Amino acid sequence: MKAFDTWERVLLALLGLLLVGFGIALPGFMSPYAIADSTFNFSEKGIIALGMALLIVAGEIDLSIAATMALCSLAMGLVKQHGGGMPAMLLAAFATGAVAGALNGWLVTRYKLPAIVVTIGTMSLYRGIALVVLGDQAVTGYPEALSVLGNGYLGDLVGLPWLIVPIEFTVLMLCAVAVGTVLHFTVAGRRLFAIGANPIAARFSGIEVDRLRLALFIFAGLTAALAAVMLTGRIGSTRPNIALGWELDAVTMVILGGVAIEGGRGSIVGVMLAVLLLGLFTFALGMANVSGIVMSMIVGVLLIASMVLPRLLPHVMRRLPMRRSAPAGA
Repeated sequence: MKAFDTWERVLLALLGLLLVGFGIALPGFMSPYAIADSTFNFSEKGIIALGMALLIVAGEIDLSIAATMALCSLAMGLVKQHGGGMPAMLLAAFATGAVAGALNGWLVTRYKLPAIVVTIGTMSLYRGIALVVLGDQAVTGYPEALSVLGNGYLGDLVGLPWLIVPIEFTVLMLCAVAVGTVLHFTVAGRRLFAIGANPIAARFSGIEVDRLRLALFIFAGLTAALAAVMLTGRIGSTRPNIALGWELDAVTMVILGGVAIEGGRGSIVGVMLAVLLLGLFTFALGMANVSGIVMSMIVGVLLIASMVLPRLLPHVMRRLPMRRSAPAGA
């Protein structure tokens, strides 16, 4: 845990350097309104990163999570086209996310298939369903309440105009607190770490490994549904390419946050620092008119670096005291 505390301090230092550097290089970047608006750039990704973090801690992964978002948004669009109201659309989104996650979990636990293979397959399946149903069309005309959820500010809801905190970011923070509490302060969280560290030993110790894995995939589907609701409200439409490629961003945020890709280690604090770091970084690049393909290349580099650096850092920290204590003649 000590090494990961060190990594979290590194992330915090990088976040400070990012704010100072881009604050100097980009006029207006550090203004309260710019910082508030930047959270729209990563709040939905942060929510699916929370679901992904729990899966990776337990030694699993879900590469279909962004495609699940498209499927949930499609379910909302179909309900809307058939005259359903806001409650029905929300119910359809969360039911679709739960079913999509349950299918992933059932295939992994029932047939002992690798999660990466299963979710690559369901990623194509879920995205393909959205493409077949919608084609090149889009569903628009969602209720105003959904737009407020995706684009509104907390101050507008509570009658404090100076409180320019987006509703989406508030939802992300509440979800992070809830997930962090479960992972780090409950028996269920300790069981997830045990499963990720050694699933065979966890099973022999009486932990219901498959049931917890299934629950994690369902939870990931629910986080995808929540993110889809907010994203659909923010852009005001359902399209088959919604959230395309976001699974890479979610994995990068989790691994950059210090969660071990092999499972068994990690923290929600680190994940949230990585969400802020990557989200503000891409927002600043957008302000600097950097192209999307360059941003994708940078995200790929960060993904590789986030897997290598946490493994090098403990060795570097151990060698520093040895060099300081070595005699001058050595």
